[in-house]
Amino acid sequence: MLTENVALPASGRAAPPGSRFRPRLLQNLACPRQVGTVGLVLYALALGAGLGLATANWATRGRYPFGGVVLNAWTAWPKIGARDADPYVRAIHARTGEVPLALGEGLLLTALTDESGRRLDPSCRYRIAGATPPSRAWTLTVERRGRAKAEAAGEPAGETGMAPRTGFTSTEVLRDRDGRFAVTLSPTVQPGNWLPMPAGEGSIRLVLRLYDTPVAASTGVLEREGVPSITREDCP
Repeated sequence: MLTENVALPASGRAAPPGSRFRPRLLQNLACPRQVGTVGLVLYALALGAGLGLATANWATRGRYPFGGVVLNAWTAWPKIGARDADPYVRAIHARTGEVPLALGEGLLLTALTDESGRRLDPSCRYRIAGATPPSRAWTLTVERRGRAKAEAAGEPAGETGMAPRTGFTSTEVLRDRDGRFAVTLSPTVQPGNWLPMPAGEGSIRLVLRLYDTPVAASTGVLEREGVPSITREDCP
């Protein structure tokens, strides 16, 4: 008579039929769960990296996010050239290649809107008039995102074949008897101090740089009447 030796567990009872296959079955069931968990982790990492790159690109596209002092349509940026400038400002300068004015060298003011708070429209005509805060010299320029691409595409430089003017300095602008000036920002030719509207596909920004000015160390002494006004005169 043949007998089969069956290994008994420690409890002394024989294992039920099919029990030896249960651990392997559980392992097979756990594999899809592990794969799903790994997939979720990879998806979360990819999503976080994408959001991080997108927000970093948005925050360093050339517009300073913090530290501005609003003066009518203008915003003064007294600390963009300081040693303790925030990381966003440093990243913007590294990306654009712009060299900021140091704290004792001057003051930067920018404007994206007119006196009524409306965004500067490239098809409109604006009058930038008044006086500037005391300084040894100043420059007024107009900038537009995408200008370099437009010039590289071969757009016409102007009626004279020369590159259009992009700004005025304190020594070349025409003034009245009181020492005040008026600059016309327009896409068409204007008499007097005409500043052509730049080509491109982005927003318009006016930039006023004051060099060797006493207000650079303390913007609290700046008055709203001490900066030029930006008035929309005509729109097609």
